[in-house]
Parts: sequence; structure tokens; C-alpha cells
Amino acid sequence: MGQDQTYIHGYAAAEDRRLHDQAATLEELLHHDSTFPAGSSVLEAGSGVGAQTLPLLRRSPGIRLTCLDRSAASLDAARTRLRAAGLPLPDFRQADLCALPFPDGAFDHAFVCFVLEHLPEPDAALAELRRVLRPGGSLTVIEGDHGSVLLHPDDEAAQAAIACQVALQRTAGGDARIGRRLAPLLVGAGFVAVRVSPRPVHADAGRPALVDGFVRRTFTAMVAGVRDEAVRAGLTDAAAFEAGLRALLRTTEADGTFGYTFFKATAVAPPAQR
Repeated sequence: MGQDQTYIHGYAAAEDRRLHDQAATLEELLHHDSTFPAGSSVLEAGSGVGAQTLPLLRRSPGIRLTCLDRSAASLDAARTRLRAAGLPLPDFRQADLCALPFPDGAFDHAFVCFVLEHLPEPDAALAELRRVLRPGGSLTVIEGDHGSVLLHPDDEAAQAAIACQVALQRTAGGDARIGRRLAPLLVGAGFVAVRVSPRPVHADAGRPALVDGFVRRTFTAMVAGVRDEAVRAGLTDAAAFEAGLRALLRTTEADGTFGYTFFKATAVAPPAQR
């Protein structure tokens, strides 16, 4: 994701760690079927700090990967991570997702993860992705949906803190509930063979890795990251927000549960018009 005002989570080291924690925790759920043939050209659009690039390269050895992002600093961080992991370096390009610097039909496949939710015009980005895909090329999109959160014990303060993040993202031009919109967005952008599969996360005491990796270090950390901005915007006060964070963490106790649903969509660029 590019470094601009639409990315509400910021670019500090803590956010870099959170993104990598999230990717590692959810890799099997989201990417067990994210594979591309060796030798094929793949564009990862909005690749950010490389959190999703790592599983892409591990699961699809031999692909010709291009990583594109608006932020030079994020691309540098990705380059460092991939080099440390001993993975082949992609072709890194700094550019805008809505104005891709590639000719028509340049790629066999495109991959976008946790990016459309931050864009004021996701339909424009999808149209650009369709343009740079060859006819019959595939697009994979993964997004979350903050309206899918299920808590036990449920708590109004926790839901209010989550709502602050949704509201701030909307103000920045994004949509934290975009997961439910993937099918109509892809159809509207001219893709065919659109398929969407929900990828639910359920964390309870029997799944301690998910409780720690997702509930504590991914989701609650993400909500906590907007505390100051939510207070400044008048959406809440510090005491109420802290109560919400405590309630989110309450779900990580022995009798708590936390649920969230991601959505993974695949689609195909239409055949060339005769």
C-alpha cells in the first residue's frame, strides 16, 4: 500500500511488524491456494513492506514477480525482508495502482491483498489491473470486512472502538467493510468467472496461535493504532476507547472467542474483443 493519507494505520516500525505478524498467522488460511505456474509473470499491486510477497514467492517458485507500491520506503523494507529470507528479489516498481506503468496485457496474473480497502476508487484500480492482464489472465483479491467481527463476550465498548476505525477509514476514502463488495466490484470492472470464498477466522482457547497472532497482535493492535486519531476526531474519548481495547483482549481469555471473516476473490480478464 502506498504512503499517502489513505493508509490510516501509518508507517511506523510497529505497523511493519503487525503486517508481518498478520501475514504469518493467516498464511495457510489465505494462501494455501495462492499458487501460480513457474515462468508466469505476476504483478503484486500495492505490495507494501512485502508481508504478502513472502508467501507468494515461497508457494510459487519460479514466477517472474513484479512488486508495485507508491511508497519507496515500503519497497525498501520489502527488499530487505526478502533478501534476509533468502528469496529471489522481484522487480520493484514505485507507481500508482490507478496509473500502472505497464502496457496492455503485460501480466499473466495479478494479486492484490488488503489494498482495495484503502482506495477511494477501487473500481478504477481494478480497471487498470484488467488492462495490464492478458486476455484469460487471472486476478486474485483478498480483503477483510470489519462488519464480520463476532465477539464472546460481546461488548458495546469493543464494537464502538472497531466502529471508530471503520469511520476513520471511510473519512480517508477507504472502506473497512469492502470484503462483502468484492463480487460486484469485480463484475463492474469487467472481469468474468468471478468467484468469492469466505475465509473465516475463529480463535478460542483451543487455538492459542490464532489468539496470539491474530486477536492480540493483528486485530487488536490495528484498532489500538487509531486511538489518538479517533480521540482527535471526536469519535470517542480515551477512557471509552481503552475500555473497548480491554474488551477485545477479554476475548483472548480461556472462556472467550473471536471471529472475523476475510474474503478471497478470483476472476479472469475477458477474452480480447474481435
